Amino acid sequence: MKKTAWMLLMILAALTLALAGCGTKDTASSGSTPSEGGDGKKVYKVGTEATFAPFESVDDKGKIVGIDVDILKAIADEMDFEVEWNNIGWEPVFQTIKNGETHIGASGITITDERKESFDFTEPYYESQLLIVVKEDSKIKSLDELKDKKVSVQINATGHMAAKKLQGEASTNIMAFESQPIAIQEMLNGNVDAAIGDNAVVYEYIKAHPDQKIKVIQDDAFEKEYYGFMVQKGNKELLDKLNEGLKKIKENGKLKEITGTDFE
Repeated sequence: MKKTAWMLLMILAALTLALAGCGTKDTASSGSTPSEGGDGKKVYKVGTEATFAPFESVDDKGKIVGIDVDILKAIADEMDFEVEWNNIGWEPVFQTIKNGETHIGASGITITDERKESFDFTEPYYESQLLIVVKEDSKIKSLDELKDKKVSVQINATGHMAAKKLQGEASTNIMAFESQPIAIQEMLNGNVDAAIGDNAVVYEYIKAHPDQKIKVIQDDAFEKEYYGFMVQKGNKELLDKLNEGLKKIKENGKLKEITGTDFE
């Protein structure tokens, strides 16, 4: 009798664990499913790091604004869906796409072969290039001169990749920060010799801080970069929807109107 009761208890415990496991799985998978708005349209969650002006920043009313915001809105209007913006920080943009908490990554994200191993990207919508930022009286003139200098970058952005390519993966002269503006500020504070960042963001920073004595260096050693919107690997339905909308706003001139460039 005791043996039978014990076996029943063991079976019940196993069933409880199995049901708990199923519940966890269902919760995780449901996170990648878009919600539905009051008008019946699908609502996709967008993850961003909103200190990357002019692509995304927070205005004085606390609203996320910028080029990426306008492009995604134009795409959403064409394809009849809605987006919900979430300012979550640079690193979480990637992690939340992986685990399905957000559906679209939009933060001036450069399409790279390494990133394409883990994520899917839309067709490019903007051409960019890295710049070196130094103090006005700096004697630095090229990327090659930064081989043994202290450099600040945004963590895991392409400027960070370029610095590691120049100095080596284990270099202690590379200081990585959560945002590009902080990386530039570290250079101005004298903690590093130079900062590396995307051209549009660097010029926007200079525009917003006209009193700061900054010099920008262009170097052909930096390859051209292309921004794309990022989705979870294998999410073909959403990727196709974004690409179709992007194609439409390229053709109707809306993309050029938003970015101010002739990029095709």
